[in-house]
Amino acid sequence: MIRAFFIVSLIIFAMIGAWGYVWHPALYLYVIAFPLFIVGLYDLLQTKSTIVRNFPVLGRLRFLMEDLRPKVYQYFIESETNGTPFNRQSRSVIYQRAKKVDDTRAFGTDLDVYQDGYEWLNHSLSAIAHGQLNLKPRVTVGGPQCTQPYSASVYNISAMSFGSLSENAILALNSGAKLGGFAHNTGEGGLSDYHLQPGGDIIWQIGTGYFSCRNNDGTFNTEAFTQRAILPQVKMIEIKLSQGAKPGHGGLLPAAKVTAEIARIRLVEMGHDVESPPRHSAFSNPVELVHFIKKLRDLSGGKPVGFKLCIGHKSEFLAICKAIVREQIYPDFITVDGGEGGTGAAPLEFSNSIGMPLREALAFVYDVLTGFDIKQYIKVIASGKVATGFDLVKNFALGADMCNSARGMMFALGCIQALECNKNSCPTGVATQDKGLMRGLVVDDKKTRVAYFHNQTVSAAIQMLGAAGLQHPDDIQRQFIYRRVSANCIQTYDELFPYIPKGSLLQTPYPQRFERDMAVSSYDSFVPDYTKISDVKLAAANPHVVNS
Repeated sequence: MIRAFFIVSLIIFAMIGAWGYVWHPALYLYVIAFPLFIVGLYDLLQTKSTIVRNFPVLGRLRFLMEDLRPKVYQYFIESETNGTPFNRQSRSVIYQRAKKVDDTRAFGTDLDVYQDGYEWLNHSLSAIAHGQLNLKPRVTVGGPQCTQPYSASVYNISAMSFGSLSENAILALNSGAKLGGFAHNTGEGGLSDYHLQPGGDIIWQIGTGYFSCRNNDGTFNTEAFTQRAILPQVKMIEIKLSQGAKPGHGGLLPAAKVTAEIARIRLVEMGHDVESPPRHSAFSNPVELVHFIKKLRDLSGGKPVGFKLCIGHKSEFLAICKAIVREQIYPDFITVDGGEGGTGAAPLEFSNSIGMPLREALAFVYDVLTGFDIKQYIKVIASGKVATGFDLVKNFALGADMCNSARGMMFALGCIQALECNKNSCPTGVATQDKGLMRGLVVDDKKTRVAYFHNQTVSAAIQMLGAAGLQHPDDIQRQFIYRRVSANCIQTYDELFPYIPKGSLLQTPYPQRFERDMAVSSYDSFVPDYTKISDVKLAAANPHVVNS
């Protein structure tokens, strides 16, 4: 290959020289040929890429094609329904609603209604006219121990941090929340000026790094928390236990990315790596967690405090509920994040293969709260690919009181699913800190699109409920949603996720599918204790635990 490279180079140089002898301007081609020759020499000498070393200059085209592949697929190959993570149909309806243009479709559905997994809402002959529906329903978040309950929209902006998103994106999201009358979750990156400046309602998320409320050693800072929690824009406090895209992973912000602004917002030191541990240091067991909830509620002046998690071991959530019942300290809300949730950057294995999907997790959380007879005190928020009215309706049917959306709101900002969130090269200025790129995101234009998208999506969900003869999201039950399980089998959500009786987890015998996890869970530990059940029962339920 080295020999071929030099032969081809000599031929090209000779051809340019011969052509230049006949037509003098052709000699300018040496301006291109010589740099390419230098690049080729470098390619031959470098040792990092085999393809480039074996095929100098030409081998670099592979990397160009790899970069172009997602774009070519999206614009020329992808159908209306097969794109991922969000298909073209979902993206299109978000763009249409954000721009407040016609979002109707002609000629019927693009979906195969006989395909396994197809879902639908059964309508009613007693449908309710749109004019009789409240198209902007509210939910009051705040249990009996909350003195400043919050009247929330049923659809809000999910957790996205400043730093992951640009300052213009945060400003537009919060301004849109203010226009549309809904809430904006800060993400765990801290409470920034860009969250507070527009004046929209804020859900302040507290992660394992305690950003904006931490001591120098990374532990929780009571004074810093109180100073920010009492701000009038902060309506709710959310303790992040885990997130769907990378539960149990934690994170590290390299020192090089800790700018003076980030250091000030997050209360960290410049020149040092900043760690987000995989678990909290302010509590180590369920009892300490519920007392931490009470502490934050007291420090914030009685505002709603809850926690967010992606369900992993079922016994851990049961342990938390046991602690809630024992201590009689109620979180005001629980955000359930599905394993399909998004993030700016996560290892492939975590995104693909860790965390319970939202539907199963949501049904489980609602059933457990009902089984412990504490659901009436706690609102449930669903998060994970919630972008259309039907997404909201399905989550309401499974037990959600409200829903959060991150990527749907990003599309409303202009995100084109370029899949470059982790490269600081987002072409729409949404997920980048490049000033040149974020300049393209005009806050005054995008804030109205965020508000339009929210309002029209909620309206679509309520109109769907009206078609089923229902007035409010609280009215829908699991039996209203159907799923095709196979070619000749259809089941309701009620059959797929059967309810359990109210209070059935407060005394034995427990519902059968909860027996094992109830046996191994304890209010004073997140770690399941498998010694609490017999070897015989354990072997039947989970043989590999005994074998280990």
